[in-house]
Amino acid sequence: MTPAARVQAGIELLDAVIAAAKGQGAPADRLVADYFRTRRYAGSKDRRAVRELVYDAIRACGPVPASGRAAMLRLAQADPAIAGLFDGSAHGPGALRPEETPADGGIAPDWLEQALAASGIAGGEAAALLDRAPLDLRVNTLKADREGIELLVAGEALAAPQGLRLPSGTPVEQWAAYRDGLVEVQDHGSQMACLAVDAVPGEAVIDLCAGAGGKALALAAAMDNRGTLLACDTDKRRLGNLPPRAARAGAGMIETVLLDPGKELEALAAWQGKADAVLVDAPCSGTGTWRRNPEARWRLTPDTLQGLTNLQARLLDLAATLVRPGGRLVYVTCSLLDAEGRDQIDRFLASHPGWKADRPHLPLGREHGEGIRLTPFHDGTDGFFIARITSPC
Repeated sequence: MTPAARVQAGIELLDAVIAAAKGQGAPADRLVADYFRTRRYAGSKDRRAVRELVYDAIRACGPVPASGRAAMLRLAQADPAIAGLFDGSAHGPGALRPEETPADGGIAPDWLEQALAASGIAGGEAAALLDRAPLDLRVNTLKADREGIELLVAGEALAAPQGLRLPSGTPVEQWAAYRDGLVEVQDHGSQMACLAVDAVPGEAVIDLCAGAGGKALALAAAMDNRGTLLACDTDKRRLGNLPPRAARAGAGMIETVLLDPGKELEALAAWQGKADAVLVDAPCSGTGTWRRNPEARWRLTPDTLQGLTNLQARLLDLAATLVRPGGRLVYVTCSLLDAEGRDQIDRFLASHPGWKADRPHLPLGREHGEGIRLTPFHDGTDGFFIARITSPC
């Protein structure tokens, strides 16, 4: 592909990404993969170059662009080499027209940028949300230890006891150490969230929103495969990914529980008031993960955010019924909006007499309300809010 053809391919992909964002369709990475699946003529260098153009253009735009061409023109404002390719050549983008304007820049749509600023995320803090994310690993202590493991790339030791950071794009999933379950891909912030649970061998722990089970695997390792660990979720497909991952990791203690939305307590009735710890890694806006999914900020609406905060409040109330007297509830969101973090804990404590905040002592993060906040700018992690609260004895 010529450089101009790569830009045109990027424009076509950006059109698909914009349409998917407006219609809650497939994520950008899947759209890119599907695009090249039907274009076998594109070599690996072409695919990599087009992908970088697409993601750079997404990061360069704040509000949802009018079109892929407008998004690419925004990127071209900062890169004269790209601007010069809008010349009408074969397979490239059409020549620039005098009336054309590029998409607007910024961090996010105006309402969302204002909500972040009101939550203390502005300036450098906000800009860092659109940086490129590194690749973090967690060494699985059921099979190995960070001090003794030998990997094809050594990696940088992180503050988490078993965390390692590798260059973005390192083909970890092709390594024998990954296939054999010695390491798991897990953001450093997620590792911090698992540390906040403070799970120990022999306890009964419930991961209420387990998804595909990344945090459940970390908890199983912390518990040395001893005790009870329930991994629960309402998404059958995502939860179905956990058993093979657990088998690879040697985490035989994990039990999966598929929940019926709105009827979760029916499946967990036997556990009411019995869990030593309940982790609520709640569904959220994902504002803290834009480094990996920058188009996610185009999908969020005020109504969607309201629905998420309602769900988070309900999950917190549900989790409270499962915690034994004196037990702990750990609330986590990969969001930096106070509506999904600090405000949720304030609401919970105000409506549940006797419960107390027990802010975890973590090697990263800063106090934020009754919890801890991690940000890409200060901590080099995804953005997280982490709080721990204890049940009255």
